[in-house]
Amino acid sequence: MFSAFEWMMAMRYLRARRQEGFVSVIAWFSLLGIAIGVATLIIVMSVMNGFRAELMDRILGLNGHVNVYAPVGPMTDYDEKAAIARAVPGVVSATPLIEGQVMATNGGQARGLVLRGIKSSDMLNRKMIADNIQMGDLEAFGPDDSIIIGSVMARKLGVMVGDKITIISPKGRATAFGTVPRMRAFRIVATFSIGMHEYDSGFAFIPLRAAQIYFQMPDMVHNLEVFVNDTDNTRGIGIDIKRAFNEQARVFDWQKTNSSFFNAIQVERNVMFLILTLIILVAAFNIISSMIMLVKDKGRDIAILRTMGATRGMIMRVFFLAGASIGVIGTFSGFVLGLWFSLNIETIRQWIQSVTGTELFAAEIYFLSQLPAKVDPMEVVTTVLMGLGLSFLATLYPAWRAARLDPAEALRYE
Repeated sequence: MFSAFEWMMAMRYLRARRQEGFVSVIAWFSLLGIAIGVATLIIVMSVMNGFRAELMDRILGLNGHVNVYAPVGPMTDYDEKAAIARAVPGVVSATPLIEGQVMATNGGQARGLVLRGIKSSDMLNRKMIADNIQMGDLEAFGPDDSIIIGSVMARKLGVMVGDKITIISPKGRATAFGTVPRMRAFRIVATFSIGMHEYDSGFAFIPLRAAQIYFQMPDMVHNLEVFVNDTDNTRGIGIDIKRAFNEQARVFDWQKTNSSFFNAIQVERNVMFLILTLIILVAAFNIISSMIMLVKDKGRDIAILRTMGATRGMIMRVFFLAGASIGVIGTFSGFVLGLWFSLNIETIRQWIQSVTGTELFAAEIYFLSQLPAKVDPMEVVTTVLMGLGLSFLATLYPAWRAARLDPAEALRYE
């Protein structure tokens, strides 16, 4: 398609010479702009994908994919109803649950947290907790005074496994002297760290029987937490569960419960893609300007080549190759840089923090304790093709303009 002569001329025009050094500098900046644009787009999209994947794994690992509530008030006969839910195709487990807002205190320190009551057998099967026990033993979870808390909460309260903390409920009990807050001491049997600051600092678990006594809900639970084998089909499975309960239940799937949160992430992801695409577009315009300047600077050379027998097609291909080479090298460089940065982003973050002494990724703000990145091959391919496509399009006009140059006019003005 391209002759050796055309390749030789294109590469020669890209090399800097004393007379046209400024043109070559612009070409190198254009290459750098393409590389930075492609790399930035790959890195940012990978981080956005990592955020979404990590948040989904942790949220769906700790919370049920589908929550089933009684039509009104707390749920009774929960064991029978859990068995009905487990019989629905696609359901992996159904866990009776009690949940309430409380305050944990120890040694003058107080922290608010979400206290959940769950059966010890169900807790052992909760992989997100069982696989992330930091201290203690999950097998010790069972006695009515046992409690499991997040590692961040334990650090803030200054407690360890074996220590006791006092749990205070704002919903007190009525006495002759007025309403008195409910208070009870629990012994810490284990701490967990799932890597999501919100849960590690604000969630605790006690046995279901102890929760029923503490929250004054004898033989009742708040809801059933249902886990399914296909998180993308929770809506359909939720409908099947509701039918199994003869429509006598309120069913909420995770997509409905967290819809605003994940929709916000998706909108932000789309906007970032659009904004960062503009970097590549600006770099493509730099290619146009540098190639137009190169055509203007090489007017005499073009005229001589034409008089020696070079066709317009040959001239056009020479300058197309020159401009396309900038785009190809820049896109490939950006691809390598973006991929390397995405795969090592947490190591790079730690290094920058150690050098600058500043915290770049606060877990309290961003929910996660590590900076995640998940490279999507299709997005990388799309980004590379977009970089190449814009580069090729940016080269067409200067190459066409070079081919249309009149030799006589070029030589006359020279």
